[in-house]
Amino acid sequence: MAIVINGFEGLEVLTKLKKRIQEMLGAEANIAHRLGLTPNKISIIGFILSLAAAVAYAVASTWPVLFLVLAVVLMLASGFCDTLDGIVARTFNQSSMFGAFFDSLLDRYADIAIYAGIIISGLCNTTWGLVALSGSVLVSYTRARAEGIGIKMESVGFAERAERMLILGIFTIGAVFYLPVLNVGIMVLAVLTNVTVIQRVYHVFKTLKK
Repeated sequence: MAIVINGFEGLEVLTKLKKRIQEMLGAEANIAHRLGLTPNKISIIGFILSLAAAVAYAVASTWPVLFLVLAVVLMLASGFCDTLDGIVARTFNQSSMFGAFFDSLLDRYADIAIYAGIIISGLCNTTWGLVALSGSVLVSYTRARAEGIGIKMESVGFAERAERMLILGIFTIGAVFYLPVLNVGIMVLAVLTNVTVIQRVYHVFKTLKK
């Protein structure tokens, strides 16, 4: 139980790994800056890629191999943009409160679109899909609310956005070979996202109690 409440083992390792990946993308950030891409523009590009991934998921039942592979590629490209916009903002002093708000807003729309696409495709159980969608949104909401009252939430809970995209990508690749695997992935996300919400609620409770 302590593991569930305080976080899965290896969360600090995952956080360090994500930071290391961000450091490695410095060259790409320089290229994006030279091309005139601002953080907000990169965020919009990532959002468009997410919408395209959602469409690919929605029609995946018609030609599973092609559209599931396309969905994964588009979704991961969107995730790349989601990382790159922050690096460009920090590296070239283009950070702004509106930019952070705008990026977070687009991320929520992107998450909803992708889950909706999977539900529409019929490749997952609707109930599990809605539970996963709700959990995904609430993971972000709990972080925003907690940080709004001054409580740091980085690395609290396993299913942050990058981890959710990675898990969904892995199960989508599995679904290329056996379609029901995608439904299993949605079930896993439904559980992990809502466990993460519980972890964050407890973290806020414990912090405020102190």
